[in-house]
Amino acid sequence: MLAIIGGTGLTELDGLKVEKEFADGTQWGSPSAPIVQVRLAQREALFLARHGNPHRIPPHQVNYRANLAALQKCGASKIVAVNAVGGVNPDMGATHINIPDQLIDYTHGRACTFFEGDLKEVTHIDFTYPYSEPLRRQLIEEIAKVTDDFSQLGTYACTQGPRLETAAEVKKLARDGCDIVGMTGMPEAALARELGIEYACLALVVNPAAGVSTNIITMAEIEKAVEEGMGRIRQVIGAMILK
Repeated sequence: MLAIIGGTGLTELDGLKVEKEFADGTQWGSPSAPIVQVRLAQREALFLARHGNPHRIPPHQVNYRANLAALQKCGASKIVAVNAVGGVNPDMGATHINIPDQLIDYTHGRACTFFEGDLKEVTHIDFTYPYSEPLRRQLIEEIAKVTDDFSQLGTYACTQGPRLETAAEVKKLARDGCDIVGMTGMPEAALARELGIEYACLALVVNPAAGVSTNIITMAEIEKAVEEGMGRIRQVIGAMILK
C-alpha cells in the first residue's frame, strides 16, 4: 500500500474519505500522529503527518523510527515523502518541484537505524541510490502532467535544524553538489531502506536558501510559496494513489 508522509504545509489530505485511524505505538515509541487510512475512488492509501497535527514537532525531534515502523505495521510498501525545502541551486526557485535522486546527510545525534542494541549480527544496507527509481519515475510522470516547473534530478542536503542555514553553510552545500536543502530527509530515507520499503521524495521549494538571493528569508515568503505550490503537490499525490 502507498503511504504519504506529509511535511510542512501538508498535515492532512483534504477531500479524501477517511476510513480508519491507527494510533498504536511501536517498540520505538509512538508516531508523530495517528496514521490515517484514506480512500480515493477504490484505492486506499496511508497518510502520516511527520510533524504532528497540528504541526508541532521540530525536525530534530521527530521520532523517525516510530513513524517508519508504524507505517510498515499498517501495511505500507511504498512511501512518497513530501518535503518543503530551500533552493540551493538558483534554478530551483520558490514553488519549483524537485524529485531528488541523491542526498547528503549533515544531521547529527538523531536515532538513525533499527540495527542497534542486542543484535545477532551487524547489518549494513546498500544506500548507493537512496531513493526508489521506479517510484521516482512514477512521480516524474505525474508531475509532468501538472507543471513544467520541476526537475527530475537533484541532491538533497539534510541539515539538523530547526534553524535555517547561514549563507556560508549554503555556499558549502553548493560546493558539495547539493541542489536543495531540508531538515527531514534523513534518517527517514535510510530507515525505509532498512525496512525494505520503497521510498521517494517529493520536494517543494519554498524559498531560495540563505544567500542565494539578496533577500532575507521570511516566514511570510515561505507560507506564500507553500500555499501556491501545495495544490500541485496534492494533485500529484491524488494521481499516485490512483495508480
